[in-house]
Amino acid sequence: MNTSLPERIRLQRLQRGLSQENMADLLGLSTTAYGDIERGKTDLTLSRLNQIAGVFHMSLLALMSDEEQPVVEAVPLPNHTHENETLRLTLEKQELELEKLRLEADYWKRRYEERLAWEIARAATNSTVRERIGF
Repeated sequence: MNTSLPERIRLQRLQRGLSQENMADLLGLSTTAYGDIERGKTDLTLSRLNQIAGVFHMSLLALMSDEEQPVVEAVPLPNHTHENETLRLTLEKQELELEKLRLEADYWKRRYEERLAWEIARAATNSTVRERIGF
């Protein structure tokens, strides 16, 4: 496999389930600056490469190597526990909101189906009789 360093960084990030925004936060960069790293638009310093390897919990040599590396679960960095907890709570909140929207969609679907059935039954029984409204 002959992948470039930016591509290997992207693959390592994806294997760990991290977004570009997560990586940018962990490295103290803007999301745009981190995206430039993955697109190969930024010349990386040894220090920055070492920092990226640390986020992935792998050696600098392993990150630089083109050989396939085993996937290692990301371990939260100690100085980012507050951000990790915030992200976890945000995810939980979004999952609850999604479930609420699913339930609401199911409710309105049932209401529509009931109303449609009622209208069909009414139309079948009163197809020729029209009610006067009293003018």
